[in-house]
Amino acid sequence: MPMLKDTSTRAPKELDKQQTKQRTEDLKTTLNELQNLLYAEGKHSVLIVIQGMDASGKDGAIKNVFGGLNPQGISVKPFKTPTAEELDHDFLWRIHQHTPAKGMIQIFNRSHYEDVLITRVHGWCNDETADKRFKAINNFEQLVTEHNNTLILKFYLHISPEEQQGRLKEREEDLTKGWKYNATDLEEAKLWDEYMKMYEDVFQNCNHIPWTIVPADQNWYKEYIITKTITDALQELSMHYPSHKDAK
Repeated sequence: MPMLKDTSTRAPKELDKQQTKQRTEDLKTTLNELQNLLYAEGKHSVLIVIQGMDASGKDGAIKNVFGGLNPQGISVKPFKTPTAEELDHDFLWRIHQHTPAKGMIQIFNRSHYEDVLITRVHGWCNDETADKRFKAINNFEQLVTEHNNTLILKFYLHISPEEQQGRLKEREEDLTKGWKYNATDLEEAKLWDEYMKMYEDVFQNCNHIPWTIVPADQNWYKEYIITKTITDALQELSMHYPSHKDAK
């Protein structure tokens, strides 16, 4: 996997924006059909992990890619600062109870990876503990994959520091986006280089299930990559509608 600093945060210059947006809409139609098939067959589940720096567009991606799906078959769980109860358990305790049942799509807005990212940047987790957590994460992902037919798709929304600064400033000035404003985001942004280092470490140590690095400076391209990746992966499951003879 190439280093983040060597990976573009923008769409290829030759790509036509309007054609790509139309392609995304076509893919969403297919994704809707695949979700229905996933739910009806009831043999697989899907876990979608979305990570990224503040203002990389996680909320927007979830809204615009998945907003048209059947809400009965999809759930979104944001993972924020752990509660006191969660801190009294192992770091995967709060994660495992939100893994998807067969037939369901579960989206993690941030995830178990926060416990080897922000915790390391701020020195709350040392390298020895991080190594143990990497192994635990790999085992956890293997467990749900092998024992519950869970398809795991992991996305890192790759935004440039310049684009991030512009979006954070927009949150201060735009009333429709001001609700997202958090003064600590500006402080976290100053730790950009350290976060990139920790993300690189995650990609190196937790890539048994590969990451998709999504150029995220342009929302239309970000949404295309996510939609296409998920659609392609679901099609590879070769799902079939059960016949009425299979009905319970």
